[in-house]
Amino acid sequence: MFIDYSWYSTLIQPPLKPPAWIFTPIWIILYISMGIALLYYIRKKTFQNKHWGYILFTSQLLVNLSWSPAFFWLKNIELAFVLIILLDILVLINIILFFKISNTAGKILIPYFIWLIFATYLNFGLLILN
Repeated sequence: MFIDYSWYSTLIQPPLKPPAWIFTPIWIILYISMGIALLYYIRKKTFQNKHWGYILFTSQLLVNLSWSPAFFWLKNIELAFVLIILLDILVLINIILFFKISNTAGKILIPYFIWLIFATYLNFGLLILN
C-alpha cells in the first residue's frame, strides 16, 4: 500500500524535529539492536521462566509495527499517540523483564526506549500543533 508522505510534510512540526533522512538509519539500528537483545535473552541459561519476556517483546514489536500504519495510512495522529504511549509502557516493562534474565539484553534496549521517548515528544507535538 502506498504511503502518502505529502500529508506529513503539510503538518506543523514540533521544535527539535530532526531531518527526515535520519529516521530510517536510526530505526534500522534500533531493530537490529532489538534482535540482538532478544538473542541475548534467548541464549541466557536460567531456571527462571522467560515466558513473560517473550510475550512483552512480541507485544511491543506488534505495537511498534502498528504505529506507522496508524500515522501514515490512517493519518490518525491521536491513534498513533495512544499507540506510542502504550509502546513506551510495554518497552519499559520489556527492559525490566530482560534485565531480570540478562543485564546485557536489558541494556541493549535502553537506546530504543530513549528514542521512543523522543518519538513520543514528536508525536505529542504533532498532535498539539495540528
